[in-house]
Amino acid sequence: MLMPNGLTPQELRVLQEFRRIGAEQMSIEQIVAIKHPAGGGEAPAWSLADKGYLLADDTRKSLALTEEAKALLSYNPEP
Repeated sequence: MLMPNGLTPQELRVLQEFRRIGAEQMSIEQIVAIKHPAGGGEAPAWSLADKGYLLADDTRKSLALTEEAKALLSYNPEP
């Protein structure tokens, strides 16, 4: 499957969890709890931060969506 914007399935799963729970910010503990068949949530979350989709707070204990991530999550493709 071709992933949007060069994201991995694990990274997309982290972003989808933000949309699923309706949050713009999640703690690292919440992110670690995200399950994906191919891996956990923390490493993909930090990768998303490196790519500009998530932004860490000053303590690096939570991550928030950036405008780029919000734009990606607002896309709702119709089959």
